[in-house]
Formats: sequence, C-alpha cells, structure tokens
Amino acid sequence: MLKSNVFSKKTRNNKIKKEVREVYLRDDICCGVSSCTTCDSAAASSTAGLTASTILVVDTNVVLHQIDLLENPAIDDVVVLSVVLDEVKNKNLSVYNRIRALCSNSLRKFYVFANKFHKDTHVEKMEKESPNDLNDRAIRVATQWYQKHLGGATRVLLVTNDRENKRKATEEGILAETIESYVKSLEQPDLLDLVVQPSSVDVNMEDIEDSRPSKRKIIYAEHKPMSEITSGLRHGIYHQGKLRVNRYNPFEAYVGSESIGDEIIIYGRTNMNRAFDGDIVAVELLPQEQWHEEKSLSIADEEEEEEVVQLAPSSADDAPRSTTPVNAADQIPVPSRPSGRVVGIIKRNWHSYCGSLEPMPMPAGSGSIAYALFVSKDRRIPKIRIQTRQLGNLLNKRIVVTVDSWDRQSRYPFGHYVRVIGDIGDRDTESEMVLIENDIDARPFTAQVLACLPPLPWSVSTEDLANPIRLDLRKIRVFSVDPPGCKDIDDALHCTALPNGNYEVGVHIADVTNFVHPGSPLDDEASKRGTSVYLVERRIDMLPKPLTEDICSLRADVERLAFSVIWEMTPEAEIISTRFSKSVIKSCAALSYVEAQARMDDRYFLLVIATLCVFSLIIAVIYLHLYNKSNSLWSVSLFSSCSLHFYYVALLFFLAIYIENCMSISYKIKTGSFQLCGCFCSRLMDPLTTDLRNMNSLAKVMRQRRIERGALTLASAEVKFQIDTETHDPLDIGMYQIREANQMVEEFMLAANVSVAAQILKKFPVCSLLRRHPSPTREMLEPLLLTAAAVGINLDVSSSKALADSLDRAVGDDPYFNKLIRILATRCMTQAVYFCSGDLSPPEFHHYGLAAPLYTHFTSPIRRYADVFVHRLLAASLGIFQLPTIFQDRPQLTSVADNLNYRHRNAQMASRASVELHTLIYFRKRPTDTEARIVKIRSNGFIVFVPKFGIEGPVYLTSKGQKGGGEWYVDEQQQKIIKMDSSLSYSVLQTLRIHMEVVEPQPNRPKLQLTLI
Repeated sequence: MLKSNVFSKKTRNNKIKKEVREVYLRDDICCGVSSCTTCDSAAASSTAGLTASTILVVDTNVVLHQIDLLENPAIDDVVVLSVVLDEVKNKNLSVYNRIRALCSNSLRKFYVFANKFHKDTHVEKMEKESPNDLNDRAIRVATQWYQKHLGGATRVLLVTNDRENKRKATEEGILAETIESYVKSLEQPDLLDLVVQPSSVDVNMEDIEDSRPSKRKIIYAEHKPMSEITSGLRHGIYHQGKLRVNRYNPFEAYVGSESIGDEIIIYGRTNMNRAFDGDIVAVELLPQEQWHEEKSLSIADEEEEEEVVQLAPSSADDAPRSTTPVNAADQIPVPSRPSGRVVGIIKRNWHSYCGSLEPMPMPAGSGSIAYALFVSKDRRIPKIRIQTRQLGNLLNKRIVVTVDSWDRQSRYPFGHYVRVIGDIGDRDTESEMVLIENDIDARPFTAQVLACLPPLPWSVSTEDLANPIRLDLRKIRVFSVDPPGCKDIDDALHCTALPNGNYEVGVHIADVTNFVHPGSPLDDEASKRGTSVYLVERRIDMLPKPLTEDICSLRADVERLAFSVIWEMTPEAEIISTRFSKSVIKSCAALSYVEAQARMDDRYFLLVIATLCVFSLIIAVIYLHLYNKSNSLWSVSLFSSCSLHFYYVALLFFLAIYIENCMSISYKIKTGSFQLCGCFCSRLMDPLTTDLRNMNSLAKVMRQRRIERGALTLASAEVKFQIDTETHDPLDIGMYQIREANQMVEEFMLAANVSVAAQILKKFPVCSLLRRHPSPTREMLEPLLLTAAAVGINLDVSSSKALADSLDRAVGDDPYFNKLIRILATRCMTQAVYFCSGDLSPPEFHHYGLAAPLYTHFTSPIRRYADVFVHRLLAASLGIFQLPTIFQDRPQLTSVADNLNYRHRNAQMASRASVELHTLIYFRKRPTDTEARIVKIRSNGFIVFVPKFGIEGPVYLTSKGQKGGGEWYVDEQQQKIIKMDSSLSYSVLQTLRIHMEVVEPQPNRPKLQLTLI
C-alpha cells in the first residue's frame, strides 16, 4: 500500500515549502516475538527474539529519562517503536545512540518495530493534532496491535509516565503502568535507585534540605520561558553562549558571547542559577557598577572548597583565571569584562558523573530510603542529592550518578544512582573514573568494526606495488624515531644527499585511509572516538590494535604503505620543491629518541676515549716518578714525561679524525685493519647516522627560522613514570627530557603539516580541515605580566615575535628561572582548535604559537581522526581519490571539527588526570622533601610549582579559611605575602623547601598535602 505524507519545511531563507513523501506500507514486518506463529519464522529468527511472558512497549519519555534503568540487565523483552526512536533522536542524540546500542546488542532483548511502515500501525495526523499527541496515539495504536497480534499468550504492557497517555490507554483497553510501578513489581528494591523521579517530586526538597544556619537554603530565580528568551536574544537584552566553570574555582564561570564579542563573567552559584558546565545558557548583563561588587561572592563561596594538588596547567583552559588586576599607582581597578547572571537554560549538558557520597550515619532500619549528597570528582559540578535504598553498599565506593532535575527551591540538584565503579582509592577504580569523567570510550571494538580489517598476517601485495598512484621507495633509507617502546609508529623519515649538493628529505606517514574507508563501521567508530588516549599505564586506541601496531605501523624491516611528503632542500633548509604521493616504504630502523641522540652525539666518541686514556697514562707516569725517583730528579722527569704524553694526546687527536674520515672506506672494505676500524667505528659514520646528522642540521636551521618569524619556544612540566610491569604501580617519577632528536622529528612533522595545509586549502578553500591557535588576550596574559613585573622583567606581548624575544631576554641568576617563566607563559595560551576553512576568514586561520598562517594535522592518522580526514583531502587534491560526500555538507564538517576538539580536549584531561592519580599512588609510601617555586600569592599562603614532579598545589601559612587571620597581608604590586610585623615575607618565583605527603583528612579519601619546611 502506498501513502503520501505532506510536510511543511522552513528553508534557510525562512520560507515555508511543502514536501511530499511517499510511504510504502507493508504487512510482512515481523513483531520480533519468538513464540509468534503468525510472523515469518525466518524473519523472526533474525530478530531480538523476545521470549518473556510480558512484553514492554516504552514511550519516548521513558527512553529519554530512564535510559540508565533500561541499560540494566534486569530490564529486557522491550519493543522500541520507530516513532519513539525518531523522536528521541531529535531530542537527545546521546540517549539515541545508547538505545540504538541496546537494540543492536545480541545479548539484550530489545527489538525495533517499524510501526510507521506497517499497514496496521501506521497513523495519519488528525486535524489540530499536535506532534506530541500524534506520537502518543501512534504508540497506543502499536501497543494495541501487539495485544491483538499475540492474543492472550503474551502480556503486552505500555510503560509511560505521561498521565494523559496512560489514561487514554486504559480507556482503550490497553494495559499501562508507570515505570516506577513496573519496577516495584519486579521485587528488586535496588532497581528503584535507578528510577528517575518526576520533576514535581523535587518541589518539596525543603523537607530534606540541610537545616544548619550556616548552610541556609538558597532560592534561585525562575528560568525565563523559551519564548521570552528568544525575544530577548533577538533584541539584544539577553546573550547566548556556552557556560564554562572555572576548573580552579567552581563559583566562577564564563560565557563566551558573540553578540558582545567578549566573555561574560558569572560570579557565584546564585548568578549561575542552576546552570552546569557546558550548558548553553541565556545571560543578562548586570549593571556596570555591579561588575566589581560581584567579585566578593566568589571569595566568600570559595571557602567551602578544598584546594587540591594537581598537575601543573598546560594552557589557559587549565589554569585558574586571574583576578581583576589592580593599578599599583592609584589602586583603582582596571576595567574588566562584563558580569552577568543566567536567566535561562537553552540546552542542558547533563550527563553521568563520577564521585562518592559524603560520609553520613546509616539510617535506622534496613532497606529504608536514605537521602545522601554525592560529591563529584570534578570540582566544577555541584553536589547532587540522591535517594537510595542501599546506602551501606555505596559509602566508601566510587559511584556513577546522573542528574534528573534542579528545582529553584533546592540548594542542590536531584539525581539518581547508576552503578558502582569500585572501592575508593583502588587504582583500577580510579583509572576507570578518569575514563568516565572524560567521556572516553574504552569498550572493546565490536565485531562489525573488526570485520572491516584485512585478514592477518597482512603484507604489501603485488597489486599495491603495481598501483600507479604509489611510488616504490623501498630502496630509500627510511627510518623512524619515536619514544622508547612505541608500537604505533605512524611517521618515518629519510634524508638523501643529491649530486647538486641539496638534500631530498621525506616525511612518510602511515596510509591509514587505505584501510579505513568513509562510511564504514570502522570509520564511524574512529570518528566517534576522535583520538587515541594515552594514560600512564595503558593506551586506549582510536583504531583496533591489528591496524595500529601491525598493518599500519611503520615498523623496521617490513614493507608498509605510506603517504609521503618529499622536499628538495638546500643545505640552508630552503625548500626548492614539494611533492606528495602515496608510497611503499621499508624502514631500515625504528630508533628511540635516546638511540637517535646517541648516534648524533657520538662523532667525538673516539676523541673523548683517547683523551681519557692519555690522561690516565699521565697520572700513572706521575705516580711512578713520585714512587721511584728522588726529589732532585723528579721535576725533570715529570716535565719530560708530561711533554711526551701531551704529544701522544695530539697524535691520538689526529688519529681519531683520520679514522673518522676513513669510515666510508672501512664500511665497504671488510678485510684487514679496515675491518677492525669499521667494527670499532661503524656507529659513528654509517649512512644512517649521517642521515640523522644531516637532518638535524637542517632542523636546527628550520627551527631558528621559525623562531625568527615569531614562533614561541614554550616549556611544559611533562613528567614520565617508571611502571612496575606486574602491579602497574609507579616505581619512579621524573621530568620528561626533551632532546635534539625530539626537536628534529618535531621540526619535520611541522613542515609536513604546513605543506599539506597549503595544498588542501588551495584545492578546497571552503571545506578543508585546518588547525588554528588564537592569539591570547591581554587579560589571559595578565598573570604572566604581573609575575614578571614583580621580579623586574618587562615582557612585550604586542605580538608573538615580541613575546618570544622578551622570553629570550628573561634570564636570572637561577638557571631554571627562564624555563619557569616559559612554563608560566604556556599556561596563558589558549588551546589550538580544529575548524572548517569555510567557517572563518583567512586572517583567522593563523596559528599564534607556531607563527604560521596555515596549519593542519597530517602526521598521526593512527591516533588522530583529524589526520584521517586530512589524508582524504590530500588524496582528493592530487586526483587520487574522489572527495567523500561529507565534505560537501558544511554544517556536518563543522560538527566533525567540534567533535574532534571535544575529544582532543577530553583525551588531554584524561592524560592529566591519570598522571595526577599515579602521582598520588607514588607518594603514598614515599613522603618527600623537595624544592618548589612560588607561582601565585594567596591571602593565606601561596600556590607552589614543584619542578621535579610537574605538580602544583597550595601551601597554607594559616589554617584554611582564615584568609590570613590578621597575621599576613598581600602586596599586590610586588606579589608578596608579608607578615604583619614584617619579620617574614614570601614573594612570587621564590625558591623554598616543602614536604610532600599523602594524608587522609577523611577515611578512604587520600590527598597529597604540601607543607612548608
């Protein structure tokens, strides 16, 4: 049967046009119940196979609000109607993906019934019927069809919390229950903790609020209706943006507003008005005279929060925001950004949160309902009140909680318990929390994804070698340089001297797109994950291991497919020509940074050894003279012996040079003394080492040229752990050492990325995926400027070049001083972001940190989906492959870029959290005294940075909350905290000794504490 549906659709020009869609109605769609004798048995065998005596039909609101309950294995034999799926997809894509995963899980009995296309369940819209009423009616019609279709053998139950829908269902003879009523009938009390209560229940929260006078209830302003918000945004009364809560001060938030071109500061929970981090909000500006008065709110509220020791910030997104700077001359606040308050929530960003319950006494009676406060590990999240019947099982556990509602009469939002992760303090539990907190998907790859992989063992085929789009570079001396133990090698290099005195330099990147095809399950999974995640003890791959560690990895002595960027360069690193090509390579060596550095540094190895030998001989001769000769003869003998042996030193010096120059001969002639010479010195002048040295020489020139253009040489406090292979506990911790070999590889990867960016933008000016680094604002640089001024250094921040030059001049008596200033500069920078070239104008493409007008990511497709995207663009620009259709959809491209930024950010935060966790584990049994530097002055102490371990945290001079207690005062201009009697003071960047120790202020809640020695 053929039906025509007419839709009204608004175009981008705000015009209404009608669309007619034909729908073919069928009568052979299977119901999905195994015991059904009416449906086609072959179709039934391929379905979910619903087998219970009761079949559940769930409505849209149940799926949207009770997804945590539906994911529990106790809930099964569920029919999800296609009309419900469509509505869920329009309202919450995250929930839609979760319900689709349930329906496709062969271990769960969830069945999608296409009610819209069945002739007996298809419904037409009635006159004046709302879309919501139409969907409710479609659900009732489908439920009634199931009842008639299955007869009395199977009970069909409609589960809905919609009172009106339930009433109509009952009148139509349909069995209907609320979700809570159904769960109670299962006689599993613990399941009731998963039930989301209707928001109306939350109105009476005053009965269970904390009644202590110091914690009196806060009443929030009512949110404006959406119609008023829309009108206010149109007339400039309200401003829309995403709310970001300060990671270091959860009572301070920021809303980036395009309408005023600035960030609006939100001070205090009252002005945040129940908004969560990541919510899209409508903000009303406060009167300008209140912008500074509101500052006191964050100071008062901050007393409730614990300062924590954590990994030193690596960007302005991690670092605490600066307070309003004060002009030292007249003590008048410098004009700051506008302040505002949230008047409405446009789009919520609620999701699952990890943490633990506040310690509390057990209620009387077993199994009774208890109200508890959940404290998220993420300090930006307010406490969440939950009700539970299993309090004894949840105390001292890490649990997952979801927010359901936040009534204006409740101090805290209301939520529900989802599941237990494990014991507080357990390493595996805490590591899983890191993943959940940062929305990292660590689940095994599905069978559909793994089915996309080529069979193992895999090798380059004759078809690959014969393919005209590929260069055969197997004879070229290609090598890779990576961290020790690296298995996912996605880049390799070569450097060949040309007859004309120039060099051919190649960057070869794993050809991942040869195996990851657009639109495949493998591609979809990689797109969702966005990036590999590197934790201290493990790696969570974006792609399955057979690809990352074998098929695509550019390992030594195996043929692999690559995408190559090849330049001809002069000895002064000037690029003469650039070419791009797919290729086949065979790496001759997979070096670690340490091994590559050793090869580059060993030029004078013989000279050093020979010199040490000669001086040892001189000492021996002197000793013999002293022992055997009389005093009268000793001086003459000593002088002549020393002269003779210094002659030997000079002789051996020239001998070393001669041996080094003969290396090319000794490498080829394998007999006599040349063989001995070659064996002794082959590490020094073999072709691979020569290539490394040539590349390093070019890299140094390229690096210096970048710096002269204004590229910043910043520093970070990156640490590395030595991990026990059996227990996975940290054995040692230290700063990660950057060598010339690291910088050499980085330089050529940067050059490849820049070359590819220019190529793809030239061919695809509106759909290229690029990477930009916005210039920091003056306010972001204010903490750096204040700190530098306090120690007598004037930094010019008018441009990246000016800042780079200023940083070079920022030297002190302390050799670590310059690096510390660069670390402080790093945390003032914004994060670089991906974007679609059609979304911005060319001046906005600029990468501030690299001083590059164009930049992208091409060199790591094994671990970054952005690079996979760029590989497809580059291949299409060369005419090798056709550009996938997604590149013609600008909104979709923007969505991809946004997801990549989100995933990249989350991966960074997960890596930081993993380092913080393992730092805490390391110091549990190792109390340590060490050196620290003051980086920020507070009214009751200061924040210190610990260079050896890359962490920072508070050191209190008074007990927490006293704000100096009258004993200390802060000199803002000099950045000092001074005792009232002037007997003692501490200033920014001052070096001091601290004691580091793990303490437990509350049972099972360890934290790293820093105290002044």
